[in-house]
Amino acid sequence: MGAYDTGIERLAAVARAAMVREIDAEGAWDEDPVWREAFATVPRHLFVPYYYVGVRGGYERRWGQNPDPEARERWVRGAYDDTPLATRLRDGELLSSSSQPSLMALMLAALRVADGDRVLEVGAGTGYNAALLAHRLGDDGLVTTVDLDPEITESARQHLAAAGYRPAVVTGDGARGVPERAPFDRIIATCGLPTVPGAWLAQCRPGGRILTPLATGLLALTVRDPGHAEGRFLPTAAYFVPLRGAGRAEPEAVCLDGLPGRAREQEPFRFLLELTRGALDPREAHALWEREGCPDRERYGVTVGDGHTRAWLDDPAGPYVWPLP
Repeated sequence: MGAYDTGIERLAAVARAAMVREIDAEGAWDEDPVWREAFATVPRHLFVPYYYVGVRGGYERRWGQNPDPEARERWVRGAYDDTPLATRLRDGELLSSSSQPSLMALMLAALRVADGDRVLEVGAGTGYNAALLAHRLGDDGLVTTVDLDPEITESARQHLAAAGYRPAVVTGDGARGVPERAPFDRIIATCGLPTVPGAWLAQCRPGGRILTPLATGLLALTVRDPGHAEGRFLPTAAYFVPLRGAGRAEPEAVCLDGLPGRAREQEPFRFLLELTRGALDPREAHALWEREGCPDRERYGVTVGDGHTRAWLDDPAGPYVWPLP
């Protein structure tokens, strides 16, 4: 330890406090202010010893061991910006990132955890989100995080240990859950999926809650039993790195040619297109969206049951119901 370490820790504390004030102002944890203390305590910079920021023509790498003091300061300040940070790239493709802190705060508050809850996180990333959960719930085996890539889980494990947290870190396909550590009271995914894996319902206690990105939105489901769950989307938009695993491929981009420019610019309409991909073509989706008053995300929901997953607008009984994969 030396002056450099002390200076970086002092700068990190100031930047962390500023990040918390910014999240406070956005009201991200109004639903559960206990998360404020977790974000004020967990050192995000320990989970991003290096990251990439977009610059003209590619990415710039920032890292904490840079011999240039000014570069180290840019690294630690950037670690507490309320922005997502790219942490792992391969041939220009984003493989892993640390999510935007205010979005993480909103998701954790919406998860509605209580003392003693067992939580599964799908998508370990840097380990920062698992650390926030472990800070809230304690290190008594209540928090499990899973990721497919052994390099990601190993680095997450090291980051967590450096910060003083020891949740269970598992290497495996997140769509299959972690049956050996089930049942869970809460499941939260920090990666994008095309549907809700049945294994999650089977590993979640009745009355449990699942929060997962789906179709550029955030879906909050209440589990009734191992085969049934239902819930609505939160109002906010959300974009995550897709869950990787056997047999999963990137969906093709939706073609918006021929639609009015207003529709193409409306993010809630693009959400409807993503949600009904394969069930409605863009013109059908556009006609429905305008007819129903340009609905925002919170009017949509999903029902899982009897071997089928269905998205719906306003009412799970219809008339607007579409199958998900």
